[in-house]
Amino acid sequence: MITQPPAEESSLPINHHLLLCARQVPSPNHDARPNPADISLIVIHCISLPPGEFGGPHIDRLFCNQLNPDDHPFFAEIQTLRVSAHLLIGREGDITQYVPFNRRAWHAGISRYQDRERCNDFAIGIELEGTVDNPYTDKQYLSLAATLKALLANYPGLSHERIAGHSDIAPDRKSDPGPFFDWRRLRQLLAGD
Repeated sequence: MITQPPAEESSLPINHHLLLCARQVPSPNHDARPNPADISLIVIHCISLPPGEFGGPHIDRLFCNQLNPDDHPFFAEIQTLRVSAHLLIGREGDITQYVPFNRRAWHAGISRYQDRERCNDFAIGIELEGTVDNPYTDKQYLSLAATLKALLANYPGLSHERIAGHSDIAPDRKSDPGPFFDWRRLRQLLAGD
């Protein structure tokens, strides 16, 4: 099973809206997009479970409605949430896919991008394992850039200009991916620098 993209690849294969190098963990938390052809935004988030801790099965369990409230006090607060993202990029650059790209994942919540509300309708959500107050890893940036190149090559409604942070689409509620996310570095990787 390949769960990390080869470093030499600039674009990863996507088939039937699945990233072929990703570990597949199907989430039940998705539904049909109002317009399946309208995939025109990528939203970058961050997540860690328990907060500030990395590794373990808890993100998978959250997105699959299997979080055990007895595993950590914080889990009792969030166990009833029904959320998902299309992808998670772990600290080692490993990629997990929860929802096919043509389906609506439940990641953005109340949101607005430019003049459009309900970003879940037209966005792909990518979670980075991390927190807003810690730097992301080199491997995460490399995997993210390779993933974005694949998405840009496969979905014509996407562009370099239509990549946003969760904080950009829900500024009153969210701060991720946070001040340690290096947008300049990501742009350089996408440009091939």
